[in-house]
Amino acid sequence: MIIYQIINQVFTIYTFMIIGYILMSWIPAAQGSAVGRFLATLVEPYLGVFRKFIPPLGMIDISPIIALFALRFIQQGVIIVLSYIV
Repeated sequence: MIIYQIINQVFTIYTFMIIGYILMSWIPAAQGSAVGRFLATLVEPYLGVFRKFIPPLGMIDISPIIALFALRFIQQGVIIVLSYIV
């Protein structure tokens, strides 16, 4: 159905936004750009939830990895719920 494709596209786009934001964190000038600020406003609230509970391991922040796994589980849950509704 078309609703499944739309939901999957939205989750895929958000996943790529998170990955892009993570990669931009390696380049400090990139985060200050317009694209970096735009991604920060969309992605940081979601990542902030995981950063509260998962401390960095030295210089490595693993919370985005956990956030991506959680996003995948959320996506699957939404698809399952929609399959029961539709």
